[in-house]
Amino acid sequence: MKRKQILLPRHQRILERLGENIRLARLRRRLSMEQVSERAGIGRSTLWKIERGAPEVAMGSYFQVLFILGLEGDIELVGRDDLLGRKLQDAGLLVKHRAPKQQRDEEAQ
Repeated sequence: MKRKQILLPRHQRILERLGENIRLARLRRRLSMEQVSERAGIGRSTLWKIERGAPEVAMGSYFQVLFILGLEGDIELVGRDDLLGRKLQDAGLLVKHRAPKQQRDEEAQ
């Protein structure tokens, strides 16, 4: 039994926009659902779910469809300009400068 993925409404809308973008890219290329699903090695129903932004479809299936459409390079853009991550990284890289060690009176003599 498969578990249904539950997403926040905002995240579901993002996934739906991704699916819509994939559908529009397919239509611009004048490819049928049968052609894309066959080339991607997935079922037509899976492609239908992808184009509707279904969260239960495996990421690999999304990638295969993007590859067939010539858009696989777009995946590499995810997180490339991660401003928050860079700020967090930079904050963690701050090195605290310590005062030089004091020599004990016994060691100095």
